[in-house]
Amino acid sequence: MTLSPNTLLSAQSVSFDTAFGPLLAEISFGLKKGDRIGLIGHNGCGKSTLLKILSGSLAASSGTVTLSGQCLMARIEQHLPAELAECSLIDAVFSHLPESLDQPERWQAEVLLATLGFDETAWELTAGTLSGGQHTRLLLARALIRQPDLLLLDEPSNHLDLPTLLWLEEFLKNWGGSFVLVSHDRSLLDNVTNCTWILRDKTLQFIRLPCTQARQALEERDAADALRRRAEQKEIDRVAKSAKRLAVWGSVYDNEKLARKARQMEKQVDRLKQDQTEVTAGNLWKLRLNGEALPADRVLALSDLHVRPAPDAPVLFKLDEMRVKSGDRIALVGRNGGGKSSLLHTLWRAFCNLENAEPGVVFHPRVRTGYYDQSLQQLRDDDILSDALVQFAPLTEEQRKMALIGAGFSYLRHQQKVSTLSGGERSRLLFIGLTLANYSLLLLDEPTNHLDMEGKEELAETLKTFSGAVLLVSHDRRFIEQSCNRFWLIDHQRLEEWHDLKSVYGILAGVPQLTPALPVGEQKPEAAKVQETQEERLLALLLELEGKLEEDRARKPKHQKPGLQDQWQQQIAELSAMLDLT
Repeated sequence: MTLSPNTLLSAQSVSFDTAFGPLLAEISFGLKKGDRIGLIGHNGCGKSTLLKILSGSLAASSGTVTLSGQCLMARIEQHLPAELAECSLIDAVFSHLPESLDQPERWQAEVLLATLGFDETAWELTAGTLSGGQHTRLLLARALIRQPDLLLLDEPSNHLDLPTLLWLEEFLKNWGGSFVLVSHDRSLLDNVTNCTWILRDKTLQFIRLPCTQARQALEERDAADALRRRAEQKEIDRVAKSAKRLAVWGSVYDNEKLARKARQMEKQVDRLKQDQTEVTAGNLWKLRLNGEALPADRVLALSDLHVRPAPDAPVLFKLDEMRVKSGDRIALVGRNGGGKSSLLHTLWRAFCNLENAEPGVVFHPRVRTGYYDQSLQQLRDDDILSDALVQFAPLTEEQRKMALIGAGFSYLRHQQKVSTLSGGERSRLLFIGLTLANYSLLLLDEPTNHLDMEGKEELAETLKTFSGAVLLVSHDRRFIEQSCNRFWLIDHQRLEEWHDLKSVYGILAGVPQLTPALPVGEQKPEAAKVQETQEERLLALLLELEGKLEEDRARKPKHQKPGLQDQWQQQIAELSAMLDLT
């Protein structure tokens, strides 16, 4: 098949079948130069499978994929391939390069690694020792050494901390080629893509808009389709009712003409059903968490706490005094390795062993705590699905079965072992357990890692109305902004509270900020006084500059100083931003 000069990749009637039935059906599209595509869809709908088919690492059950002869493609995997774990970074970049490529020299790999944030001391490190964010950068280096025209990126933002995620966003914004990006991070997709593939109902919807606008356009199309289908169904019901009535009359009065008319109308009903507008099956499971508010000024109190990943390990960070009460939805943010997950694990360990709890951790006597562990190890591999829910709530076997069916696990799968589930399915099973219980405190460690976009939105909405308290770790900016009302930042081995997320993002991006804002009613007098004095000084400076600018503009044009005006305006803008007046 010959492609047009602007087409990099073409798919015709691509299908893929699994043991449980078809996953992809009759997918066709053309990918052109300049397309920066976000590929979205429910967990398990086949996004990673489609990328593997496009890259040639997996054969389609039927259909064809054609790559332009002028297009060089590279795929970035979700995880570091096992064969690279023992390689140095330099060797990993060169590993498995096609012989058809002009083989790059070592200096090119060194320049690329340096550009992606690896200094010379890291080049000989073993790839398996890197963090999740460093793995993503290494896999990018492996792809970019080929100088590709088209990148296929499979959830590169998973397990990245916020600074690395911001770096990835800037990289994709400035990269000149085309790409297909699988992600559930709506902020990332909105900022770097110009069109969207939505994979659902085993087929692909193409909309030439970024993620949020594309989803809105599809919702409007779905609403119109639903209205059209209702009107069509109304006509089908009318014709079917008339056909049935005529068939009865034809039989009662022995009238062949009426019977023949009835048969014609029945055929018309069949034709109408065949031509009926299809509507999406959607996602039937809704994530809802039930909570209990405790009538007290605190659910959890922390004081003079030194957080370690293990009892004998070095201290990751310290905190002085923090209180958590019902209704608090606290986002715990910071760089990977700073101690966010260690804090949640410390609290969970203390709750499970209250008699020997960590010094400085005090729970309300009636608190019921739920924990979502990002490694999903709370679920035992050897349990079948129904038994895995026993630990969460005292329900009958029938109630557990209904919960599984309502979440999309068919009855035939209930004897399946937890060990056979995908990451997304395992996450869904853990959330089913959490929804069956009634907690007064939830500890959620990276709960969005395996959730699709709709799942994130449902979780954000249910957390808004959760009666208990929530302490969660996440790097998803939109999720944090939608669901949280307090923000704890771990930076330079200290945990402090901030009210302004802009300042938190600035710190993680390396921009100096003002003093952190302590919770209302809990400010230490000295700290409050320092902060107030600083804000008053900045406000006085702002008013002084605005006065100078107004005074200079009031002069005759020939006596004005445009250069100074520009300088004053820039300083006014900076001060307004620092004081949150923009």
